[in-house]
Amino acid sequence: MPFKTIKLFLLILFALACIQVRAQTAACNGSYGDPVVKLDFGSGVTSTGPPLSSDITTMAYVTDCPNDGQYSIVSSHTSCHDTWHTVLHDHTGNAGGYMMLVNASYAPSVFFTETKDLNLCENTTYEFSAYVLNLLKLSSSDATTVQPDLLFTIKKPDGTILAQYDTNTILPTAGPEWNKYSVPFSTGAGVTQIVLEISNNGPGGNGNDLLLDDIEFRACGPNIKVGFTTTDNTQPQNTCEGQVQNYNLIADLNSGYSNPKLQWQSSTDGGVTWVNIPGATSLSYAFQFAANKPAGIYQYRIAAAEGDNINSATCRVYSDVRTVTINAYLAKPSITAPPVCEGDALTLTATPGAIRYEWTGPGVTADNKAQNPLVIDNASVADNGDYQVTVFSVGDCATVSDKVKATVNLNPVIPVITPAPICKGSVTILNETTPNAKSYSWLPVTGLSDPTSASPAAKPAETTTYTVTVTSNEGCTATQTVTVTVMPVPEASITPQKKIFEGQSVVLDAEAKYADSYLWTPAEGLDDPTKLNPVASPTDDITYTLTASSGIGCGSVNVSVFVRVYKKIVIPTTFSPNGDGFNDYWDIEALSTYPQSTLNVFSRSGQKVYTSTGYDKPWNGAYKGYVLPSGTYYYVIDLKNNAPLLSGWVFIVH
Repeated sequence: MPFKTIKLFLLILFALACIQVRAQTAACNGSYGDPVVKLDFGSGVTSTGPPLSSDITTMAYVTDCPNDGQYSIVSSHTSCHDTWHTVLHDHTGNAGGYMMLVNASYAPSVFFTETKDLNLCENTTYEFSAYVLNLLKLSSSDATTVQPDLLFTIKKPDGTILAQYDTNTILPTAGPEWNKYSVPFSTGAGVTQIVLEISNNGPGGNGNDLLLDDIEFRACGPNIKVGFTTTDNTQPQNTCEGQVQNYNLIADLNSGYSNPKLQWQSSTDGGVTWVNIPGATSLSYAFQFAANKPAGIYQYRIAAAEGDNINSATCRVYSDVRTVTINAYLAKPSITAPPVCEGDALTLTATPGAIRYEWTGPGVTADNKAQNPLVIDNASVADNGDYQVTVFSVGDCATVSDKVKATVNLNPVIPVITPAPICKGSVTILNETTPNAKSYSWLPVTGLSDPTSASPAAKPAETTTYTVTVTSNEGCTATQTVTVTVMPVPEASITPQKKIFEGQSVVLDAEAKYADSYLWTPAEGLDDPTKLNPVASPTDDITYTLTASSGIGCGSVNVSVFVRVYKKIVIPTTFSPNGDGFNDYWDIEALSTYPQSTLNVFSRSGQKVYTSTGYDKPWNGAYKGYVLPSGTYYYVIDLKNNAPLLSGWVFIVH
C-alpha cells in the first residue's frame, strides 16, 4: 500500500476514535458522606514525591521523566515531552500537592492496586471517584497515537467484583483538562473491606500518558433536604449578639434505607470538626440561642445511615450544611463634621466602617440617608443641627452614635456701594462696612491706597470696576463689585464755518463728550442756546461760541463756528438807459456783496455784450461805449460760492 494511502487510512482511524462517545460517569443521586478514603499522593516542598509501595504498583519509579512502564510522583509537569501538556499543579491546585504521572507499559495491565486503607461499612452504598488528565496534546495527536483508556475495578478481597467502570478512550484536548470519573457500589452484608484496581486498557509505546489524582470513597445514601422551619428555607440565618432566638431545623429523608437512623451534628470551626448533638436523632431539631451565647458562625447538618451504621463515621451520609451566625455589634461610631460655609458641601463621616448606615438630621433625605460619608450639597443654614447615625453589622445588628452638631456658617453680606463719578485725577473712598468681616481683598490694586483696607481711597486713571472679597471670622467669603466712573475734561468739536442765504436756517452740529451742560453765545438767531445742536437763523454774518461744561466740575471747553449769511439776489427784468435819470442802470440788489461773483450778458445771437467780476458799478446797457438797442438780452451769474448758476433775461427799453 502506498505511503500516502497508509497515512490517509491512519488519519481516518484517528478521526473515528476522536468522535467516540465517552462513557457516561455514574454518580450518586442522593446525599454524600464525608470522604472515608482519600488518596491524593500527599504533598511536599520538592517537585517530586516518594515512590508508592510495591503492593500498590509494580511499575518502575523514576524521579525524572518516566518512559514506558514507569511513573513519577510530581507536583507539576513542564518539560518531559513537547507533545505533553504543561501542568503547573495538581487537580485541586494545592501548593506542592503531588499527583501520579503514568507512562503506560507496552501491554495493557493493572498499574494501581489499593487494599490496606479501604475499610468500609457493610450494607452501605459508596461512590468511588478519581480525577484523570490526558497528557497528550490534541495538536500532537493523530490516528497512530494511543489515548488513555482506564478500567476501575472494585472487588471483595476474594476477587468478587462489586463494580467496574471503563472510561473508554479519554480524548486529547487543546489544553490540560482534568476529568472526574465515578461509580457507585454497595458493600453488601458482611463486606467491610474492598480492593481497588486501576487497569490500563491501551498499550504504551506511542502515547497513553496520563496524570492521576484525588482517589476518593464516600458513602452515598438517600437524598436529605434540610431547612429552617421548612425544608425549602435554606438561607443562612442571622441574629445579633445578646438576643434570644429560637430555631427549628426540619429534615426530609428519601427512601433507601430499610432501618434509617439519624443524628444531628454541629460545628463551630467552619466544618473542620463536627460534634454529635446529644438526643438529636429525629427529623427535626429545635434549639435556642441564649442571650449570653457568643458571637460566631454555628453550622448544622444531619447524618443518616442504615441501622447501627449511624455510629460509624465511614457509613454515614450528610445533608447540606445550614448556618446560623451570631453577629457582634459594631463599636459605637464617631462622627466628624467640620463646619462649612453656606453653598459648600457639608460632609459628615462615620467611623469605623459598617455594612450599612442610617442617618438622621436636618439635612437628611431619602436619597442620602444611607451614605457614608453623608454629603449634603449646597448646604444652607437650614442644615444646621444635630446629626446621628445608626450603623449595622452583618445581620442588621444596630449601633447608634452620639449626636453631633453640624454647623453651616453664613457667608458675608456685602452692602452694595455706588460711588458718584469723579473727575480724572480726583479721589473717592470705597467705604465697605460688612458685618462680621475679618479681612478684605480688593482687585485690581491699581489706583488703590490699600487693597486690604475696608475703605481704601481710589484714584483710578480711567473708569475701573473693582472686586472686593470679604472673609468672615468663620472663614466664609463673598464678593462684590464696585465701579468707579472717571469723568475726563469735556471735549467738543464743530465745523468752523457754515453758509446760508438770508432767510435760511442751519443746525449748529457740534459734538461733545464728557459734558452735560451747554451754552451758545450770542443767543441771537438761535432757537435754544442751551442745546448742543440748536437751529441758527441769523440775518447777517455771525460767529457763535459753544461752552460745554461738566456738571460735576471737571471743567469746560469752547468751540466756535462762523455763519456766513449771503444776501438775497434781486434781479430786475427791465431797465431804460435813456439818460432821463430814471431806471438808467440794471441795478441787481445785493450782488455787490459777492465780490468774487461773475456776470455775463449775451445778445440773442449769443454775442457777449457785458462781463464783470463783482458788481460794484451797475451796467448802463452799453457795449464798447455804445448804447445797445432795445431788446431782450440773456444773462448768467456765478456767485462763486458753490451755489447754482443764476440765469434769465433782461429787456432794454429806450
